[in-house]
Amino acid sequence: MTERQKQILTAIIEQYAEVAVPVGSSLLAKVFGVSSATIRAEMADLEIHGYIRQPHTSAGRIPTDKGYRFYVNNISQPGATLAPERRAERALAARLQDGGLPERAIRNAVDTLVELTHNLGLATIGNQLYMSGLSNLFGQPEFVGGHQVQQVARLLDNLEPWLREAAPNEPLSVYIGAENPIGRSADVSLIISRFRSPFSDHSYIGVLGPTRQSYRDVMTLVSHAGRTLEEVL
Repeated sequence: MTERQKQILTAIIEQYAEVAVPVGSSLLAKVFGVSSATIRAEMADLEIHGYIRQPHTSAGRIPTDKGYRFYVNNISQPGATLAPERRAERALAARLQDGGLPERAIRNAVDTLVELTHNLGLATIGNQLYMSGLSNLFGQPEFVGGHQVQQVARLLDNLEPWLREAAPNEPLSVYIGAENPIGRSADVSLIISRFRSPFSDHSYIGVLGPTRQSYRDVMTLVSHAGRTLEEVL
């Protein structure tokens, strides 16, 4: 992939995350200061290699799971930095400082992630899975069809035993679309942080939302939540 194609893919992902509308060549042409024909040629190559797709004729392009994975890998690689600490992270830390009992602190962290990311928030508390924000998740434009809702429900029903069995060992793990072990066709991304708690050395906190995510911001918040919980518990 050329450097310009990387920039175009990044622009498509970040624009689509904002507006939930396929991104057209005319908009990108203005951003990059080139002709629409040049952008269309670059988009065609990205589409051939599976990074973007055209949802219907005459529409712009949207990212695929492969495109999102390329983007996430690039913002996660050594030397790359996630978003700097901002008001949202400071608010999360302040709320957890007064969390009280461990269970209450974890619930506070989940509820705060729900408010800040507008996704479904979740965390393991012992052998239970605490969830909040279902209305956020199913209020997203991606989930207007019954099939996807059923797939998401199946994922949520099986998530806690899967986490217990698989025990992802990375401080921050991102499962995009079909990468999810359950509910592969639900078009959701699971972003989770592992942390140590009085309940387990493999406790998890994170969010579940559509694959259309502001990954840099959400990954920063989830990672910050895990680190902060380790400090206060």
